[in-house]
Amino acid sequence: MTTGVILLNFGEPSEPTREEVVPYLERIFYNNRFLEGDMPEEQARERSRELAEKRAPSLIEEYEDIGGSPLNPQAKAQVDAVVDVLTERGFDVTGYLGTQFSEPTIADAVEAAKADGVDRLVGLPIYPLCGPSTTVDALGDLNDAVEAADWDVPVDRVSGWHRHPTYTRLRADNMREYADREGLDLGSEDTMVLFSAHGTPTHYLDEGSRYDVYVEEFTTALAHLVGVDEYTVGYQNHENRDIPWTEPETEDVAVENDAERVVVEPVSFMHEQSETLSELDIELREEVEEAGKELFRVPVPHDDPRFADLLADLVEPFAADVDPEYYQLRECQCAAEEGAMCLNAPRAE
Repeated sequence: MTTGVILLNFGEPSEPTREEVVPYLERIFYNNRFLEGDMPEEQARERSRELAEKRAPSLIEEYEDIGGSPLNPQAKAQVDAVVDVLTERGFDVTGYLGTQFSEPTIADAVEAAKADGVDRLVGLPIYPLCGPSTTVDALGDLNDAVEAADWDVPVDRVSGWHRHPTYTRLRADNMREYADREGLDLGSEDTMVLFSAHGTPTHYLDEGSRYDVYVEEFTTALAHLVGVDEYTVGYQNHENRDIPWTEPETEDVAVENDAERVVVEPVSFMHEQSETLSELDIELREEVEEAGKELFRVPVPHDDPRFADLLADLVEPFAADVDPEYYQLRECQCAAEEGAMCLNAPRAE
């Protein structure tokens, strides 16, 4: 039995051009169109284009400043690494990258898997912390793509996985190794440890998303592993619409403190991308240094070999046709699709 493993990702434009950036932003805004209330499709698409045109110039400048986004190449390397691990474990697998908002799309990945004749699909979003417009929507896009391809194939889906102990451990090791290289004492009174999470509109939290809970529990575990008693959580918000977002904002807490240095760990990301290389390394650094402080940003361990191992662990029960609950996976309560499995769901009583 051949298993097609699709790693689902956000994606970013491969080139910092208007031709790529505007359609990319339109897809994002249209995907979140309900944040401004129900509206007819034509009106929603017009509003999405309006927001995309407004945001595009500054985002293009960000991509130019960082020399283009490395997200897609890093994501493709992760696909290859997972396939290598699963092949070494004796499974017949083929890997694909499918992104929500750029190319290759999730539909492209499904069509490629169908052409290859795989016997089943496993969809695995590469978002460390399960959120509605990322993990949940990516799994929905996978289902839609399979249906649009008119393909009768078994589809297994994995959603939240940040509780995998290997993941928490590799992020903690990465923080400690970075601190050692930079000569930092993470427990010093003069040092603030700031866990920076991608922000989300509070609308999603009001609708039942547990994203903020996952951020809190993951950062608490990470702080314990690196031996830090005091730390702060901030959110990187993208306030393109006049709606409330998660608080506090990363920029505010990074500046408004008495520490001499700020160490930022970007907990929502498993790739280097515009949110890390531009928002943190350039924009946040300027604000922190203007406040008379030093900024140290922990790199994302996207190529840590243990990451491929833990992703393979999540795929393995489906490739082996073993009950996923044996691997501590349980039916997800966040994903709308029945049968999606995760490590976050509470045990049934």
